[in-house]
Amino acid sequence: MSSMQLIDRYSRQVAVIGKEGQEKLSKARVAVIGLGGLGSLVSMYLAGAGVGELTIVDYDTVSLTDLHRQLLYREEDVGKPKVEIAVRRLHDLNPTVKIKPVNDALTEDNAEKILGGMDIAVDALDNWLGRQVLNEAIIKLRKPLVHGAVNGWYGQVSTIIPGKTPCLFELVHVRSLPQCVGYCPVVGPIVGVIASIEALEVIKLITGIGEPLAGKLLVIDGKNWVIDEIKLSRVENCPVCSRYLKEK
Repeated sequence: MSSMQLIDRYSRQVAVIGKEGQEKLSKARVAVIGLGGLGSLVSMYLAGAGVGELTIVDYDTVSLTDLHRQLLYREEDVGKPKVEIAVRRLHDLNPTVKIKPVNDALTEDNAEKILGGMDIAVDALDNWLGRQVLNEAIIKLRKPLVHGAVNGWYGQVSTIIPGKTPCLFELVHVRSLPQCVGYCPVVGPIVGVIASIEALEVIKLITGIGEPLAGKLLVIDGKNWVIDEIKLSRVENCPVCSRYLKEK
C-alpha cells in the first residue's frame, strides 16, 4: 500500500490524533487475550485503527450462540477455530496490520512468552482463572493491561498500570468481576459498548493522548443508562504486586 493510500485510510483519525499519533499506533504491539464478544470487536477496532502488530489468543471454536455478539464471525464459521477465522477477517479489514494467532489458552507456561514482546495487553476473557494468569503475567512483566468484562446489561472497564494502579486481584476486593461458567448471558450491544471503550483505552495509552481509566473503574448499566466511575485504591500487601513489584 502506497503512502498516499495510507494517508487516505487514516485521514479521519489523523485529524484527531495527528501523524505522530498514527505513527505510534503503527509501531505498537498489542495482545488481545480472548476472541469472544469483547476480543473479536476490540481486535477489529485496533486493526482498523492501524495498530502495527496484533497478537490474538484463543483456543475456542465458533459456536452458533456466539453470533449475536461476536460480529467477526459468520454462521459458516461454526465449528472452526476462532483464531483461524480472525486472522483472515482482520487481514481483510486491514492488510497492513501484522496478525499473530495463538490457538491456545493463556497459561502459566506460555503467558510470559506471549506477552513479553507486547506493549499492551487487553483482557477480553470471561473467567477469573484466566484473568489470574493474565494479571500475574502483566504485573511480573510490568505491561499495561486494559480490563473489560460484561454480564447481562452491564459492563465495566479499567486500565491497570503495574506499580501505579490496583491490579485485577485488588479490583476483586472492590467489585466482583463478571464471568461465565459454561454459559454467558449478555445483551449483544453492551459487549460492543465495552469493547469500544477498551479499544479507546489502548489507543490513548499508545498515543499518550487523553486520560485513560487508570485507577478508575467505569461501570455501565446499559438497561437504565446509569454510568458510574469508581475511584480505586491500592490494597495493602496485595499478594501479586508484593511478589513482583518493589515498592518505591
